[in-house]
Amino acid sequence: MKHLTIILFLILISCKSKTETETENGIDKTVYQMWNNYTILNPKFKNNEIPESWYFHNNKEDANRLAELTLNGKKKASSGLYSWYKEANSDLPKIGTKHIITDFNGKARAIIEIKKVDTIPFNQISKGYAEIDMGTKIEPLKKWKKAHWNFFASVMEENGEKPTEEMLIVCERFETIWTESTNSNNTYK
Repeated sequence: MKHLTIILFLILISCKSKTETETENGIDKTVYQMWNNYTILNPKFKNNEIPESWYFHNNKEDANRLAELTLNGKKKASSGLYSWYKEANSDLPKIGTKHIITDFNGKARAIIEIKKVDTIPFNQISKGYAEIDMGTKIEPLKKWKKAHWNFFASVMEENGEKPTEEMLIVCERFETIWTESTNSNNTYK
């Protein structure tokens, strides 16, 4: 029985220390590792603050799927409601801003850099933009409108609002500038 207690104690300690080493300030350590790897090969960013890290969407399946599309270069855009920025009294995204994209569990997958920002009414989103946001060439505009209408409607409903065809969308075009495979392929940006 004494040995069983010791074994259980060691298991508990090893589980606890694994959790402690996986996050720092609530951020997965892979985020810090990815930024460190990027700055080692891009020293001009060494003194920059680590970019925000986040995942796309609000559920595991979509977050992981969109992270994968970003990782393989198919997803090159992201869309948000202009009203979110206005309500938060926040500036629109800035060209050159970097973000670390994670999976739903917070593990770093890629670093992106904002290349262009537009504000466009929902009903004027182009097929080309929808294609790079959705990461597909198969009915991209139809899929974009359905997915974004449903997502925006659910979020707006919480504030007692309803989506409209004229609602303004902040359209961010970005480039995936770093993945851990970038590091192993010696292709740097």
